[in-house]
Amino acid sequence: MGDLESAAGSAASDAASAPLIGITSYLERAQTGVWDVRAAYLPEVYLDSVTRAGGVAVLLPPQPVTAAAIDRVIDALDGLVLSGGADVDPALYGQEAHERTGTPRTDRDAWELALIRRAIERELPFLAICRGAQVLNVALGGTLHQHLPDLVGSEKYQVGAGQFSAIDVLVAADSQLARVLGQTAANLSVQCYHHQALDRVAPGLTVSAATDDGVIEAVELDGVPFGIAVQWHPEQDAADHRLFAGLVAAAQAATPKPASPTAAAPTSAAPISVAPISVTPKGTDQ
Repeated sequence: MGDLESAAGSAASDAASAPLIGITSYLERAQTGVWDVRAAYLPEVYLDSVTRAGGVAVLLPPQPVTAAAIDRVIDALDGLVLSGGADVDPALYGQEAHERTGTPRTDRDAWELALIRRAIERELPFLAICRGAQVLNVALGGTLHQHLPDLVGSEKYQVGAGQFSAIDVLVAADSQLARVLGQTAANLSVQCYHHQALDRVAPGLTVSAATDDGVIEAVELDGVPFGIAVQWHPEQDAADHRLFAGLVAAAQAATPKPASPTAAAPTSAAPISVAPISVTPKGTDQ
């Protein structure tokens, strides 16, 4: 009995000390049992990737944005994952929508832009994936290529609905990304599913991986221990979770964050309005 109690106590202690990693999710129509409802949604592989790396995952679906709400979330987290998904509203980076750009998810855009801006202010470790990399760039003043086939002349980065493409990328040797991935990282085959990509890189970000046809596949935030954004989908490679392990390690090592003053007091900021959301059209990012 003593051994069982000791094992249970050890497991509880490990869970109590595991970093809390927030993962952004989205709202979709979902059929569950007899119900057809709008639900918070996220592919399970994101959760598995965080927990396998030693973190505790919590979902962050779009919610009304106030300073107090954002501070409350960031205060509670040890790390943040911006997940993949639909196209960012081009109005947010000063462009008209391309004919192939998906319907904006205004609630998700507002929520994630607010989260990543506050996370950066607080130097919270983060990993941004696919759409997440685009959100990061837009949040800091960058722009996007709205349809890559117009730029590269093919659809190799998104060959079909629900089909990932193996793409070779070159990783900068002196980058955060290379340090996390290790010595085998110079040339890397990654799983891609995106028809958009970064165009003008925002101030404060440095390109850390690209393809031979010039598509930016990773950037990182300057001057922080861990702030990495990749255009590919590391959660899809069950055999390689170095990026998630790096995030969890950075979150565990981070100095405890002081509570934000707005977290303890109500704010007068008005919540954003939430527009109706449709199911992601085929061919948009995951």
